[in-house]
Order: sequence, then structure tokens, then C-alpha cells
Amino acid sequence: MNREPFCIPPKWWDPKLKPSWVRLSRRYRRHQLFRKQQLVEVVSQNTEVLQQAVAAGHGVLITPNHSAHYDGPALYTAADRIDLPLYFMIAWQVFAMASRFECWAMQHLGCFSIDREGTDRRAFKRAVHTLQHEAHPLVIFPEGDIYHTTDYVTSFREGAAAIALTATRRADRPVVVIPCGIKFWYLDDPTIELRRALRRIEGRLHLRSIEELPLAERIHRLAEAALALKELDYLGHTRSGLLRQRVSYLLQAVLAQLEERHQLSDCAGSPPERVKAVRQCVIRKLEQQQEHALANGQLSQLQCDMEDLFFAVQLYSYRGDYLVDEPSVERLAETVDKFEEDILGLEYPNVRGRRRVAVRFGQPIELDGSRRQRGATAELTCLMQTRVQALVNELNDQSPKR
Repeated sequence: MNREPFCIPPKWWDPKLKPSWVRLSRRYRRHQLFRKQQLVEVVSQNTEVLQQAVAAGHGVLITPNHSAHYDGPALYTAADRIDLPLYFMIAWQVFAMASRFECWAMQHLGCFSIDREGTDRRAFKRAVHTLQHEAHPLVIFPEGDIYHTTDYVTSFREGAAAIALTATRRADRPVVVIPCGIKFWYLDDPTIELRRALRRIEGRLHLRSIEELPLAERIHRLAEAALALKELDYLGHTRSGLLRQRVSYLLQAVLAQLEERHQLSDCAGSPPERVKAVRQCVIRKLEQQQEHALANGQLSQLQCDMEDLFFAVQLYSYRGDYLVDEPSVERLAETVDKFEEDILGLEYPNVRGRRRVAVRFGQPIELDGSRRQRGATAELTCLMQTRVQALVNELNDQSPKR
């Protein structure tokens, strides 16, 4: 996973969507997809669903899965086919780490920032306003982070559903949620490049490269080695058992240590929600008590806690069973991608051959703004996740055979 700054955002980046800029930049954006990601084909499916909702004057929220760095540009390319500009809610860190021109370009493509670690009322209100009044759809990735598991949708956070339901209660027009599945395939066999990458990663962990082993076994061996090092680091000993069980145990142990240290006794929910709660506490202490922390050594501990939180999210991104039962070359490549980011520290994984991506839109979910939000938000979040997973499954059924 990519490292990002976590603190109070330096500013808020508002959307300045200009359809003329969207059209003017199409060729450049498509070229960038090819140059940086070797995406030679973008297939869009069921776009008529999106067209009909927009033509009917509805407020439209698109909720795609988020398994790769290029999901957003690929989705925008699919929308270009029907001449439809989009709004995107993205993490403020993307803007903070971009150049001035890149920020300008993103804003004119409809992007605006959100602080995912806090209560970003300005971003929330802007998203609600977009669904209530704007002519163009809003895109939110409910998974939040990029997990590199294109076949499985990771648990959705409830923010997207809360925005949709809030907009519905106050809107003068219907608001609908359109699930979206995004899936990529390799057109070129990446096996040689994967073996080359594995040699580099094995060298980093001082493991011998056993070339005759099947790729899945080599990757599993790497995962075992990396996990054992972290178990020694956090638990003081290694554990036995299935990889998935060991990953889950270590994740719970790391989160429990952090919650106890920061006296968060009532933490509940999914690991990303627990990470968010602890991170909010750490950020608050870093921002408000930095001088005091410097005096008594607490600053170093808070910085270590931020590293532990990043590690917890990394752990959560590994399913532990992603390579069982004759995994596809895409699953193998995604796992190596994760190793390159997490072990080698690359900002982006290497590209290993030409690829194609399919973007499939599902049937709209019509919203009822009269229901009580607490139960409705959780229910809608679950429904969105189920619908997106179904779309990914449909795309998997279309997987090209080599």
C-alpha cells in the first residue's frame, strides 16, 4: 500500500468541473493510461443504465470497487464514451502529493478532496449538493483504500451511503446509486516479469530463489517469511497455522495494543474503522501536544503508532486465501504488486504487460429518504457491496481464456 501523510489537511480542494476540459483532455488521459499502465483496451458495459438515469434528471452516485491505482482513470474513460463528465471524491493526500498543475487538472475534471480520518463537513456537504443539484454523477469508492484484490470487494465504509441518504431526504429530485464493477486482465503473459520481481523481493528478505517452484508456491513462501518477521516484531515469537488465521491474529493483536495504549476501550467495527478511530486520536495528539511530546519522548511513540496503523491496514489488505485453487495470473500479479509496494517500498508496482479493463454498471438502487438513517445506512452499504461484488463476478465469468 502507498504511504500517505496523515495529519490535519492543509486546505480543502474544491471541484471546478469544466466539461470542455474533460473533452479536451480525453486523448491525453487515454494516452497516460497506455503509457503508465499499458492499458490498451477499456470496455464499458451497461452504460445505457447510467445514461438513462442522467437523462431522467436523477442525482446519481456511482460506487465502484477500488482494486487498482488506475480505477478512476479507467472509469472516466468509460464515461467519455457517452460524453459524461463526472465528479470524484478523493483523499486529500492525492492533492497534497500532486503538483500544482496536477491539482488544477484534477479539480477541472471534477475532483474534490475529503479528509477520511476526520469529520469533513465541507466535503460531505459538497457531495450532498452534487447529488441534489448537479447534472453530472458523483463517484465515490466506498472501499476507501486500494487493496489489490480485483476478484473480491473489500468491506464498504458507510460514508457513501450516508451521503446518498442525506441527499435523498432533502432533494427535489430522485437520487439513485449505480453500482459499478471494474476488472482487469492481462493480454500478455506476465510470468517472466513476475519471476524477475520475485527474485528482487526474495533478495530483500535474504531468501534463496527457488526457480523451479510454481509461482503460487514462491509467493506463499515469501508471505510466510514476511509474516514470520512481523510476528517476531510484534508478538515476540512466530505462530503456526493457516496463513489467513495468522494474518487475522496478528492484525487483532496490533489493533488491541494500539487501542489499549490510547485508552480506546469501546472500539468496534471492521479493522479500517478501528484504524480510523485510533488514527484520529494519534493525529489529535500530534497536532495539539507536539511540544509537550518532544519534551518527554512521546512524539517518537506517536510516530511509531502511525507506522503500526499503516502496518495494520497492510495486513488487512491480505486475504490469506487469494492464491488457493489454481489462482489466475491476475491474482498472482496483484499479490506481487502488493509485495513491491509493501516490501520493496515502491510507490507504484511495475507494469508487466499489456492489459484490458472492463467497467460494468449495474441497475440503479432507488433510495427512500423517509427511512431512519442509522439502520438504513448500514443496510444500503451492505446492498451496495453485494451489488458490486455481483458485477465483479459477472465480469469474472467473461474472463478471456489463454
